[in-house]
Amino acid sequence: MNCTIRQWQLTDAKDLASALSNQNILKNLRDGLPYPYTEQDAEDYINAMLAADPQDTFAYAVCVDDRAVGSVGAFRQGNIHRCTAELGYYLAEAYWGRGIMTDAVRQLCQKLFAETDLLRIYAEPFACNIGSRRVLEKAGFQLEGILRSNAVKNGQILDMAMYALVKK
Repeated sequence: MNCTIRQWQLTDAKDLASALSNQNILKNLRDGLPYPYTEQDAEDYINAMLAADPQDTFAYAVCVDDRAVGSVGAFRQGNIHRCTAELGYYLAEAYWGRGIMTDAVRQLCQKLFAETDLLRIYAEPFACNIGSRRVLEKAGFQLEGILRSNAVKNGQILDMAMYALVKK
């Protein structure tokens, strides 16, 4: 095992702020995160995750040597998609390429399929984000298709790749 996943702690705020004050990470995430990402932003996020409904929001710190180096989470969808969750994650750049996020994604998915009624977990990385796509493929997700012209990020129109893992 390359990492552990655990509940967020307010003491993670400094590490979280450091990881997210990086344009190489932010360019692959959805809009709405401030730059620079401050410790107060991190504390606000951690408090929100700790206060969220534990049946709908499954947000964890990705830790190496009990230090938060990234985030992995799944968010339950609604209505007819209530047994489906969207996966999201990022990792501090210094830790890229070591299999850490693949390990974290596997751990989270195993936990969710064992402990919840979720049947499907999906992710939609930008099609050009080869590293993120590799994480999903190595974690057992299947590419279901390319969502053409599905996002606008930093003024660019981008395709997204639809990946999913279904409960066996």
